[in-house]
Amino acid sequence: MTESFHRSGEYQNPYEGQQQAPVNPEWPPPPAYAPAHAPHPKKRGRGPLALIAAVAIVAAAIGGGTAYGIQELTGNDTVASSSTSTNVVPSSQKGTVAGVAKAVSPSIVEISATSNAGSSTGSGVIITSGGEIVTNNHVVAGASRIKVTTSDGKSYTAKVVGTDSKKDLALIKLENASGLKAATLGDSAGIQVGDQVVAIGSPEGLSGTVTSGIVSALDRDVTVPTEEGQDQGQQQWGQGQGQGDQWPFEFGGRQFNGDTGSDTTTYKALQTDASLNPGNSGGALIDMNGNIIGINSAMYSPTSQASSSSDAGSVGLGFAIPINTVKADLAKLRAGSTD
Repeated sequence: MTESFHRSGEYQNPYEGQQQAPVNPEWPPPPAYAPAHAPHPKKRGRGPLALIAAVAIVAAAIGGGTAYGIQELTGNDTVASSSTSTNVVPSSQKGTVAGVAKAVSPSIVEISATSNAGSSTGSGVIITSGGEIVTNNHVVAGASRIKVTTSDGKSYTAKVVGTDSKKDLALIKLENASGLKAATLGDSAGIQVGDQVVAIGSPEGLSGTVTSGIVSALDRDVTVPTEEGQDQGQQQWGQGQGQGDQWPFEFGGRQFNGDTGSDTTTYKALQTDASLNPGNSGGALIDMNGNIIGINSAMYSPTSQASSSSDAGSVGLGFAIPINTVKADLAKLRAGSTD
């Protein structure tokens, strides 16, 4: 193809006036000539959308690995805690009671406490690999000797680190323990009525017992004796019989499992129909992802004071201290509180 110019400098198209072949829209022809210096495309600034996307990615990464990352960076005595629902259960068993039991049972212990009033059996939750364990205050308060048995059958002696009778919580520490499997503490603020839950504890000394149910209600006002009123409760219910969960409590204006006495405290509890029996106190209430959402603290058993412990049984009316209450109290317990 040739091109020609008039002397005036005007460009003349040699095909002007001729019928041109149709152009395939999928293959547009290159331009007749390229500019000598094609301008470079301007770089787009990192605007708000890009920044938001970057923050979201980082947040997602942190949310999924908070418990592990913090524990690795700060040491073994850091509590594995999750502000979201960390998936502790293997994906192949996610949402199953069997999966929750397998994943969490190694973090639940049996507690045997001996005092002047007798002996009792309860449960506890390992929160650090070095042997820190959360349980109920009424399981260990006044104890002169505490023996803890882990899920693999090993026994340890434990000492009370701190207690909070107003929330019925206690922190104990195993002696010469290491390499234990710590539970992941979840977020009880996101719990809804009807959520499926699993309870693990040592009812009647049967360690590692697993039951399941749902969350029946939220924010139930449960009243229990403080440490000062404990001796009366122990004598009434004979802790020598091992009735750890027969601890007297008041709910809905009625007293259960005996007289709570005059010195009491009230806390907000999760209500569950998961079967709780004597010995479940201090054990774990767990969501279906394997996160601890509560510490089992009280259960109603339709027995009279004259009945033996063998007559006791769960009727689907159990209560647990929300795990967010526990997490908020940990610093105080670690500091050696004796409230």
